[in-house]
Amino acid sequence: MADTANINARVAGMTPYQPGKPIEELARELGVADIVKLASNENPRGPGPAVREALERAAADLSRYPDGSGHRLKAALSEHLAVPAERITLGNGSNDVLELAARVAISPGTEGVVDEHAFVVYPLAVAAAHGTLATVPSRRFRHDLDAMRSRITDATRIVFIANPNNPTGTWVTEADLTAFLDAVPASVWVVLDEAYCEYVSAPDYPDGIRLLAKYPNLIVTRTFSKIHGLAGLRIGYSVSAPDFADLLNRIRQPFNTSSLALAAAEAALGDREFVATSRALNDAGMRQLTDGLDALGVERIPSLGNFVTFDCGREAMPVYEALLRRGVIVRPVASYGMPRHLRVSVGLPEENARFLGALRDAP
Repeated sequence: MADTANINARVAGMTPYQPGKPIEELARELGVADIVKLASNENPRGPGPAVREALERAAADLSRYPDGSGHRLKAALSEHLAVPAERITLGNGSNDVLELAARVAISPGTEGVVDEHAFVVYPLAVAAAHGTLATVPSRRFRHDLDAMRSRITDATRIVFIANPNNPTGTWVTEADLTAFLDAVPASVWVVLDEAYCEYVSAPDYPDGIRLLAKYPNLIVTRTFSKIHGLAGLRIGYSVSAPDFADLLNRIRQPFNTSSLALAAAEAALGDREFVATSRALNDAGMRQLTDGLDALGVERIPSLGNFVTFDCGREAMPVYEALLRRGVIVRPVASYGMPRHLRVSVGLPEENARFLGALRDAP
């Protein structure tokens, strides 16, 4: 047995991230053949045709290292977002830049502030950077920005806000966010995680990129994993003040994004028809799921993402396991402090119907 005496004690105390159950694992464990996976907030359409063509072209150069600067993708993002390229940092998924931000901001004796139902990567990133975590109770599953502001101390270096939040789907409005940013000390970095922003059409939803001009301590992260359908390629980015972006680039790993991911993301960014169609499909699927849950008398949390979190009315794991036996994979969220809830991703119409039928029949 390895001697683990001389290790980082914080790492020893961390709980590994638990991804959604893979289809292959369920098939192997229960012998189920016809499986619907609605656990990981993926685009059920898969990537678009422009991405597939770009991947075929990029595959010819797989013996070469990728462009470590990501010049072409950063130029495309710069034009798409109307921000200078020096504000952009590319990552191996947005998880990568979230961790980089924590490593830049946090040092021993300092802290990060998160919501009690925050995306699990935030606490992991703070702990791995040797920081202390300050967890603020939610208000009806929403970020309580007033309470988060009150929790900021001289030791606070970074605050994480997901908008919409995963796993709850709730959001902060532009008025509430700007009031929060106005009150936060300029010395505290605020990370606004907008992984699901392309799905949102609510009039009170803020555009974090637009707010960067007024708030230099704001860091906005986005991903190609969700509406663009590139979860398997791991590509995301942040937009921040140039000085902070420079610090992120100092500590990111060389070649942290692959040639295939860079090519696919550039192609995905230009395929606006695919994004629009995916948004329309998600809107229709969200109505199908919420109408179905309402008809079943199941309480749910309002969501602006591509998923819905619902209350099973009891301990959720027996319901989750019953759905698994019916070939439907959803996501338990007990690790987020929500043991009575499950999260279901919006799928294709037939997949949504399959879930609703399985939930209706679950004991």
